[in-house]
Amino acid sequence: MNAAVRATVRVGLYTGAKVFFIHEGYQGLVDGGDCIRPATWESVSMMLQLGGTVIGSARCKDFQTREGRMKAAYNLVKRGITNLCVIGGDGSLTGANQFRTEWSDLLVNLVSKGKISADEAKNASHLNIVGMVGSIDNDFCGTDMTIGTDSALHRIMEVVDSITTTAQSHQRAFILEVMGRHCGYLALVTALACGADWVFIPEMPPEDGWEEHLCRRLMETRNRGSRLNVIIVAEGAMARDGKPITCDHIREVRLGYDTRSTILGHVQRGGTPSAFDRILGSRMGVEAVMALMEATPDTPACVVSLSGNQAVRLPLMECVQVTKDVTIAMKEGRFEDAVKLRGKSFENNWNTYKLLFTHSYTKPQSAPQSPGFININVAVLNVGAPCAGMNAAVRAAVRIGITQGHNMLAVHDGFEGLAQGKVKQFTWTSVGGWTGKGGSNLGTKRVLPAKYMEEISLNIAKYNIHGLIVIGGFEAFSGGLDLVHAREKYEELCIPIVVIPATVSNNVPGSDFSIGADTALNTITMTCDRIKQSAAGTKRRVFIIETMGGYCGYLATMSGLAAGADAAYIFEEKFGIRDLETNVEHIVQKMKTTVKRGLILRNENSNANYTTDFIFNLYSEEGKGVFDCRKNVLGHMQQGGTPTPFDRNFATKMGAKSVLWLTEKLKECYRHGRIFANTPDSACVLGMRKRGLVFQPLDELKEETDFDHRIPKTQWWLKLRPILKILAKYKINLDTSESVFFPAAL
Repeated sequence: MNAAVRATVRVGLYTGAKVFFIHEGYQGLVDGGDCIRPATWESVSMMLQLGGTVIGSARCKDFQTREGRMKAAYNLVKRGITNLCVIGGDGSLTGANQFRTEWSDLLVNLVSKGKISADEAKNASHLNIVGMVGSIDNDFCGTDMTIGTDSALHRIMEVVDSITTTAQSHQRAFILEVMGRHCGYLALVTALACGADWVFIPEMPPEDGWEEHLCRRLMETRNRGSRLNVIIVAEGAMARDGKPITCDHIREVRLGYDTRSTILGHVQRGGTPSAFDRILGSRMGVEAVMALMEATPDTPACVVSLSGNQAVRLPLMECVQVTKDVTIAMKEGRFEDAVKLRGKSFENNWNTYKLLFTHSYTKPQSAPQSPGFININVAVLNVGAPCAGMNAAVRAAVRIGITQGHNMLAVHDGFEGLAQGKVKQFTWTSVGGWTGKGGSNLGTKRVLPAKYMEEISLNIAKYNIHGLIVIGGFEAFSGGLDLVHAREKYEELCIPIVVIPATVSNNVPGSDFSIGADTALNTITMTCDRIKQSAAGTKRRVFIIETMGGYCGYLATMSGLAAGADAAYIFEEKFGIRDLETNVEHIVQKMKTTVKRGLILRNENSNANYTTDFIFNLYSEEGKGVFDCRKNVLGHMQQGGTPTPFDRNFATKMGAKSVLWLTEKLKECYRHGRIFANTPDSACVLGMRKRGLVFQPLDELKEETDFDHRIPKTQWWLKLRPILKILAKYKINLDTSESVFFPAAL
């Protein structure tokens, strides 16, 4: 919420508007006085990393009465406030819309009682309202993600990861209750992200007799060699008859194992916000101000929403109504409708869960039905630098492949390992516990296949490989192209190939987002927080920080937004000595105010001559007498660590989708007792594009690629750079013709 508050204040001031804080929510609006105070640029400094909301929030019964709303209207009119930005759940937003609907009548009453003059009423003749949804439950229909959800998932996964270690040590079963009184999003994504054995959500209660099914599932898991079981329960979970399903209820079922339960409670609401939430809140704040500035008396109240990576403004009350429709559907037992009404994001998560967990305890499907069809062997390998989330993608691919009736082969050490025959068949248990592990358990190398093409084709024939899943960064993309181009010479390479982008650099053509980038982004953001905090209590200080990314400035730009940087130097946006001079003068003036810390980010390959050392020396020299400088090169810590919930969830869905696509391609390419695939659409990149996952032929993506610098020619996130500059107090023009967001977990 603080990121949204900060962005709203600064962009409001940027447009020339007067901006006010209303402390303690609607209660402050009713009480007035010191609860409504002017906001300044400096008053929102150093708040990005703070959880909760610095301006307070409170449930307010007074605002539910007409008398209370009249007091609120009086307080706004007296201060000349005619635009209201509300951050909250559906209750807060519904209250805001009612306030707007009554506004004219409230003014008439205030004039008749002599509380305000006719001129004051005329100047405040209409009230514009825009909403931003702040709710950890992600229970508001119309947006893929609400502010706070990703941070809550971070808190949950920290606890789940800790609990699984003790559960494994003692061979226990753990039941974890997460928040979600009316929405199972947190429980569902947690189950996907940790590989839980079962999840209970209110939208889709289990079938009658679930107790016996649960016991059988846990037993099968143990028989396969697992030492623990994890069951996730949403606090609003219920049975088909409407009776609640609680941790205690599940423990009463004789599971057959030493069982413990943990209710996470309000720990999910606290803590430092994730990078995703900071960027989401910042972007929503900008969009909210723009919506208010463009509003007319006839414009309906809107809510700023996230769809894929697109910013959309939706009618507030339509979204509220759909949210209520979900509750009605659940009460009426229309559970399939409830899942669909939650939106595509929720439905995709549920379908992936069903694929991974419903089929995991049933007999695998037979191979694609054709006369004399062969047993299918699908190979999975990691290529390029390791990153968090690779293992989750491998796990999902292996397990979905097994449910499809395929033999899943794991290739160690990338294309070089394929050339050397480092191929091993994987079973269901081979990838147990992989979801939360960082790096690459299969091993990975940057070696491209060109010089090993002969050996690779021989081993594809030797191991009878019919489909290939390549998980990695730009090397995976380039290697995939090499394999496609070699098809003319080596017939063995005429098999379906899918590339899954996985790199911290987020530089793979064909996808707006790569597995591993979110984990790296959070690492950089949290490190920047600590670095800035290290200067607390000292004199004014500016930090120069170098990030990874090759020639791609994604990490520098997005971590700049998330950490509140004053500048972010990247290769894609050329800069010279005049730009550096402007930046230095800007931060010198800024540090002469009450602001005590500055943050400058530089992508490692942003400029061959203006190096990190050069920029450090420049700022050090020009800042003498005003501030001192420190330099940090973050290095390989950006590639390490356990994957974030976003990366676990994203990788799981990418792995599952890739195998389902391969299965369909294998059916298409089966001819006369063999597989033969040589069309462009038989070798694709699976990527996120705006609002969904799409498959794009590798050959078609060549035209979109800058091979010299290993980046796509067009990158969506460059449109966010003006926001970074505006929030750092630069006077520039903001283009809102095509709004883009940080991508949401699909």
